[in-house]
Amino acid sequence: METDDVSVREQLFHNRVRETIICVLLFSCLYMVCYLVLTHFRKTAEFVTDDTEDATVNKIALWLCTFTLSVAVCAVLLLPISILSNEVLLSFPQSYYMQWLNGSLIHGLWNLVFLFSNLSLVFLMPFAYFFTESEGFVGSKKGVMARVYEAVVLLLLLALLVMGIVWVASALLHDNMARESLYDLWEYYLPYLYSGSSLLGVLLLLLCTPFGLSRMFSVTGRLLVKPRLLEDVEDALSCTSFEEDSLSRKLHGGESSCWVRLSVEAMKKEHQAARSKRIALETRRKASLWQRNLGYPLAMLLLLALTVMCVLTVCVNVLELLLDETALPRGMEDPRLGMASFSMFGSLGAAVQVLLILYLMVSSVVGFYSSPLFTGLLPRAQDTNLTQMIGNCVSLLILSSALPVFSRTLGITRFDLLGDFGRYNWLGNFYVVFMYNMMFAGLTSASLIKTLTWAVQRELIRAFGLHKLPLTVSRSTVPFRLLLASGLSKIH
Repeated sequence: METDDVSVREQLFHNRVRETIICVLLFSCLYMVCYLVLTHFRKTAEFVTDDTEDATVNKIALWLCTFTLSVAVCAVLLLPISILSNEVLLSFPQSYYMQWLNGSLIHGLWNLVFLFSNLSLVFLMPFAYFFTESEGFVGSKKGVMARVYEAVVLLLLLALLVMGIVWVASALLHDNMARESLYDLWEYYLPYLYSGSSLLGVLLLLLCTPFGLSRMFSVTGRLLVKPRLLEDVEDALSCTSFEEDSLSRKLHGGESSCWVRLSVEAMKKEHQAARSKRIALETRRKASLWQRNLGYPLAMLLLLALTVMCVLTVCVNVLELLLDETALPRGMEDPRLGMASFSMFGSLGAAVQVLLILYLMVSSVVGFYSSPLFTGLLPRAQDTNLTQMIGNCVSLLILSSALPVFSRTLGITRFDLLGDFGRYNWLGNFYVVFMYNMMFAGLTSASLIKTLTWAVQRELIRAFGLHKLPLTVSRSTVPFRLLLASGLSKIH
């Protein structure tokens, strides 16, 4: 009997060591990738300076940003890893080489991501910001430690302020519970704060994702070669080259009369625009026939199919919410992987779920940076300062940590939330979840319809040459009958 107990303890010990090694390896790989990404965007002048103190502070802040970004990437991969792990165990239930992939590993990964995401959001990123902005208290000895002391004091004051706001909010909403649990910080106020931050992230996803789904078409269009109807590429390229040469001669003083009509700055802008247009036309001419006429339509059809699938999935989830209360998102303690697929279509459906989750995350990021409120946060290669980098890491962490709750609330997947992700107070509220699904479906459908109609109108206007009309003529008032007439005349 004692021998059996020892073997069980040894097995538990080996399992814990194996899970720890796997988590450390995964996070280390993500940390190195994120460090390379941040070093690509950081401003080099902030790290190559004669002031050793500033350089050290900036390096520490960069390490904290890298840690936060790694946690954000882990949060994005939580649901895909969990869904794919379940399908792998269903396909190879008795495989000796898949025994390390179990529910305990996935559950531990969820708990670690939840812990580190809140640690980064509440402590590390505010500390990094205060650390870079601090100079030490007045009268104290200058140095890195003086800045650490000032940053820690500011962080404590911020924590007291936030906890006071949380206590007041809980007292207004739950008066009796707030009075009874005044000293119950860990069991009540921290989960309450986590629930509020998650709700903020989910609301931010609700605003950014529909806008990002519509913006994905234009972003993809800039990366691919568009097919142009009724356009002679050689003719357009020769005209653009002639225009660029003419502007170049004027810039070098070939024609003195141009200085009277146009300033040097405006002339440089026109020259740069002509050069960009020429490069785009040369790229279109060099592209193969398949790339020019098949790649762009297939990419647009794929984006359209993914967006329509998201909307249809949300509509089905709305019907299930009306008919069955079990469709509400909830938490679970034991994932029990390898028992049944989380999709009625089996492995193919699970792969589609993973693809939709990643697509929604990319769309939310595109919508976030395309929003007028957050356009200034868009990082630039070798020209992003540390304050802007901290803001980007915090924003991406908020979006990514809310992605599992967001996907489960919309019914993209049936994988229930693990650990503390399922403890949020508002998840069991039918009206909140129902209205959230309805708003997402409505906003996404409206954005998609507007994007498609404007894109079709813009391409028709460009194809038929109506974009060359004078500015006094409103191109939106051109009737469709005139478009058809112009097109038929060009064809004949």
